Amino acid sequence: MTANLVARSGSGSAARPAGSPVLSVKDLHVTFGSEAGDVRAVRGVSYDLHPGQVLGIVGESGSGKSVSAMAVLGLLPDNARVTGSVELEGRELLGLSDREMSKARGKDIAMVFQDPLSALTPVFTVGDQIVEALTVHRRLSKDAARERALELLDVVGIPDPRRRFKNFPHEFSGGMRQRVMIAMAIANDPKVILCDEPTTALDVTIQAQILEALKSAQELTGAAILMITHDLGVVAGFADRVSVMYAGRPVETGAVDEIYYRPRMPYTIGLLGSIPRLGTAGHGRRPLTPIEGTPPSMVDLPDACPFVARCPIAVSACQAAEPELLPAGPDSHPSACHRRADLESGTIPIDEVYPLPVIPETSLDAVPRAERQPVLEVKDLSKHFPLLRGAVFKRRVGTVKAVDGISFEIREGETLGLVGESGCGKTTTLMEILELVAPQAGSIAVFGREAANLSGRERMEMRKDIQIVFQDPMASLDPRMPVGDAIAEPLRTHGWSADRAAARVSELLKLVGLEPYHAARFPREFSGGQRQRICVARALALSPKVVILDEPVSALDVSIQAGVINLLDELRAKLGLSYLFVAHDLSVVRHIADRVAVMYLGRIVEIGDVASVFHAPSHPYTQALLSAIPLPDPRRERERSRILLPGDLPSPANVPSGCRFRDRCFKYASLNEAEQVKCRDEDPTIVARPGEADHATACHFAAALEVV
Repeated sequence: MTANLVARSGSGSAARPAGSPVLSVKDLHVTFGSEAGDVRAVRGVSYDLHPGQVLGIVGESGSGKSVSAMAVLGLLPDNARVTGSVELEGRELLGLSDREMSKARGKDIAMVFQDPLSALTPVFTVGDQIVEALTVHRRLSKDAARERALELLDVVGIPDPRRRFKNFPHEFSGGMRQRVMIAMAIANDPKVILCDEPTTALDVTIQAQILEALKSAQELTGAAILMITHDLGVVAGFADRVSVMYAGRPVETGAVDEIYYRPRMPYTIGLLGSIPRLGTAGHGRRPLTPIEGTPPSMVDLPDACPFVARCPIAVSACQAAEPELLPAGPDSHPSACHRRADLESGTIPIDEVYPLPVIPETSLDAVPRAERQPVLEVKDLSKHFPLLRGAVFKRRVGTVKAVDGISFEIREGETLGLVGESGCGKTTTLMEILELVAPQAGSIAVFGREAANLSGRERMEMRKDIQIVFQDPMASLDPRMPVGDAIAEPLRTHGWSADRAAARVSELLKLVGLEPYHAARFPREFSGGQRQRICVARALALSPKVVILDEPVSALDVSIQAGVINLLDELRAKLGLSYLFVAHDLSVVRHIADRVAVMYLGRIVEIGDVASVFHAPSHPYTQALLSAIPLPDPRRERERSRILLPGDLPSPANVPSGCRFRDRCFKYASLNEAEQVKCRDEDPTIVARPGEADHATACHFAAALEVV
């Protein structure tokens, strides 16, 4: 089984044929009643979608993207008041009864939801659910519907469709479930497919598979696609046109190239500037653009630009009235900004709209890595779990090799990025380190002291020096506890007095960009980015030297993510911290890390300086990961080729013999028989690349390949 090398097709600037739109939305408004007053979730959304066209709708959480799509499908709750017009091939959909809408839903207009596990019925097989989608709208025999369902599963890339037809949703991975949703969506050759964050929370390799499946579905059906997402990289390579939403309405619309290269709305400029880019790495690079503040409440919006409180170039006119969506000039696209003409003329340079924070450098930046002291050393670490069967008398039937002999070290002031697909063993590695006890196999040393040799008191003291920030800040904070108490908790555990702890809490809140009076508030009163800053403050309470960051920005909007990443950079410089940064977003790792370790099925397959690994990856898995990263640059995305890995990560309970990556390796198919035998029989060890002491790879036939 081999990967596919796919050239990105040219969307974006390509002209679409003129004619009647298949879907036309005009002046769409959606209002919900609440105790606080009417919530105006959508305020005047309009767009035309032509056959074969892809429209991307982007914006922060709460901007009205998903609500507008649900209004088109007629899936909003009864308390929603919807006005405007939604026409599907000239037929008005608003006002139709649920019975009449059911004839169009799934047939002429289909939906791919964000969470496929919630969208699929758990008690029916996936095959039966696709058959149902077919027979509801078509007069097909049972056998004909089954054959069509098998054909659809094959089209979207489900391996062995006849066997998987009988599986239930829980027996599929997240990416495979999303492919089943796409198969259901295209079952009846719809004219429009609405996709609501279809790649959110998926690994980049699986995300690439889903986007290719959607492209294949579009080519098969000729459908128009409405892509709702917060990932501007996905939109750059997938969409023809873009609509940027803020506070329930579009604030900038146009062809994808126009929006990305000539933005005329400060909000769009901020979104594009907040994305980590693959072209820069290492400390001292350009900071990201943080959009300070939060979106406004949609109850009783003032008669002003809703972005005014967050806009760095606002003037008095912005406070007086909300700007209309109009072009800045005869050759410009529409934007909702009073200062669009200044941005169009260059009076306000795009690069100078947002003042960027200055990330200080430290004395350690000038010290060669070899001369810095190691703060965390992991050698040959393994963690295997028994696979048991039986309700009363349990017997061991296998072994789950979650972590299977990995080694790395982090030195003073250094950030190591640990990347890989879900299930590769990253989190298990973190848990083993944080436990600070003798590992199952191998060794863990913190500041030169073996964890296995620590006494209980020494282990307690050591925990001051190594702290963690988890992925979900809301789950990390007790909702019943004021954030000041949450930050002070580790201080009290280590015997600090109440007065001393209170002073330290105020100091920490200011350090992470919050105010001391915030200590009395509860977690629900903060935004997601602010909650993550609170978690960072708690991790820094005891002045640690090493901070482990487990997907710290994956749940945040890109605008909020930028502020947290800048904060982490600033704290590293101010406090001389070392980070172990775990993430699936390689763009973030490229921006923040000094070195990167790539994990696959419990092993590190490539490790080295971030610039050399990203510029010249030599392991086929690293190459596939990097090629799967969507770039927020339409031209570069259209020119790239993408390596698509087949299938999903194998089970760590059934690790392949020899090279554990060979079943998905695109290079394996090009080898001769003797070389393939070597891959099947010999487990490669990780060795330094010739001439590169700090770049090692675990591959029998490693060769550098530039893929970004």
